[in-house]
Amino acid sequence: MIEFEHVGKRYGGRFEALSNIDFRVRRGEMVFLTGHSGAGKSSLLRLLMRLERPSRGRVLVAGHDIDRLHVSQVPYYRRQIGVVFQDHQLLFDRSVFDNVALPLTIQGMEPHEAARRVRAALDKVGLLYREKALPIELSTGEQQRVGIARAVVNKPALLLADEPTGNLDPQLSTDIMTLFEDFNRIGTTVMVASHDLALITRLRHRILRLREGRLVADEEAA
Repeated sequence: MIEFEHVGKRYGGRFEALSNIDFRVRRGEMVFLTGHSGAGKSSLLRLLMRLERPSRGRVLVAGHDIDRLHVSQVPYYRRQIGVVFQDHQLLFDRSVFDNVALPLTIQGMEPHEAARRVRAALDKVGLLYREKALPIELSTGEQQRVGIARAVVNKPALLLADEPTGNLDPQLSTDIMTLFEDFNRIGTTVMVASHDLALITRLRHRILRLREGRLVADEEAA
């Protein structure tokens, strides 16, 4: 599903955020990406989102070199990926329902089908009963669940999450990671960047460890 072949990413001609990264992630696999702040986790995810382009090497998703995508193809590519951010990036003047529906609205999905998908996604994260609420009325953990529902409403083959539990207490962090495992069980490929080593070690999935932009360990699930 994901292949990094000798990938490097340099900013400003000098700072090397990633250096000679090589790994593969199988379709339907769940993988954690970890490392210290500044290790390169976010840069790696940004390459997968096609928000950045590699300075060298190739990034392949489903067999396609995404650096070769024509500019007109990039929006379609991004719609095939679900992304969860640490700060949720919700629209606080819109209801929970409308926040989750936003990707479907942008792509012009028929309203009845969009509503069905939104409610199914909210049901999966346990928030169907809050569909009319505004995000400000929700707890931090509930806001993160809305962000996850929005990320999966398109039924993406690939789900990426950048420090999704960074603002949550240990129990909520475990609950959110369990949601990612639930989506992985139905076939979604999941990659989660997290510095919470105690939590991700306990969950027993493959771990990719970055240090100063280099992949220093690739540990299979115990």
